Amino acid sequence: MSENIVLSAWIMWGLAGVIMAVFILPFLVKKIERDLEIFLFVMGLSAVTISQLWSKHLICEALVEPIKISVAVLVAGLLFRYVRDHIRLTIGKVIRQIGVKWVFFLIVVSLGIMSSAFTAIIASLILVELVTGMKYDKKTETNFVVIACFSIGLGAALTPIGEPLSTIAISKLKGPPFNADFWFLVKLLGFYILPGILLLGVLSTFIKPKNSAKTTLTEDKPESIKDIFTRSGKVYLFVMALIFLGKGFKPIIDAYIVQMPAKGLYWLNIVSAVLDNATLTAAEITPKMDIMHIRAILMGLLISGGMLIPGNIPNIIAAGKLNIPSKAWAKLGIPLGLILMLGYFVAVFWI
Repeated sequence: MSENIVLSAWIMWGLAGVIMAVFILPFLVKKIERDLEIFLFVMGLSAVTISQLWSKHLICEALVEPIKISVAVLVAGLLFRYVRDHIRLTIGKVIRQIGVKWVFFLIVVSLGIMSSAFTAIIASLILVELVTGMKYDKKTETNFVVIACFSIGLGAALTPIGEPLSTIAISKLKGPPFNADFWFLVKLLGFYILPGILLLGVLSTFIKPKNSAKTTLTEDKPESIKDIFTRSGKVYLFVMALIFLGKGFKPIIDAYIVQMPAKGLYWLNIVSAVLDNATLTAAEITPKMDIMHIRAILMGLLISGGMLIPGNIPNIIAAGKLNIPSKAWAKLGIPLGLILMLGYFVAVFWI
């Protein structure tokens, strides 16, 4: 008995060390920031090893699950490579006709809402190409991408086809007492998510862009075929790393997180900034919970997922394609996420 307690303590301390490393090291070590996919992959392997949860099923899941995402990135990359000039000309004309503020607003709101219909992956790929055509300074483009990815991450949760989190939530709640159908999440979260998307759209209009071709995130020349395949491979590795991290942290999730009250879970789900929110959804959601508990869990996961690059698939795709560093993302992502978390905490629990 005492050996099991000691073993459990070592597992918990080991996993605590891993999650601290994931939160801190990308901001302190440039090489880790530059090769974030490899770092997270190593951390994922470490987490599963510490938890002693290796299995054939996990290995198969980690090998198969990232395929559809990386293939989508690959196909879209090859397609957009040949229409990039047309996109640049079109976005330039639209900006001149209606102004950059309206363009920012419309992109953030439309991609946020439509991501629930054509997935967060496609929405983020469209975002990347639109940003590529703008040719503003790095700070402007980075801030705009962060805000847009918050919007995409929120909007994609409205239907079970938008992102894995919503798919898993519906599958877990499809039986009694909720009998969740296709529109369940719209009814449950729409009152909170749709105003949030509009708010993010308004926030994007306060960005002050500067025309600066020398400091833009993107280059004038299109990516080579090799670059596109490399980028898709990095996305594959990134998603695999998140699967390993989610599985590796299962002992902590089962022992502590799922036992917490709704308000505590809401704030603790900030770990979704670096962990796969679909995994956390699968672990935390149960039909035995009341509707307030479920809403609080999902909103906490959705908002915190935008705070750091590993938190959500749109972040991973956009940051990888546009070479946005972890520090640059966090500079806006963390304060914006905390403000949204506080605002939604009031809205969910007291309004």
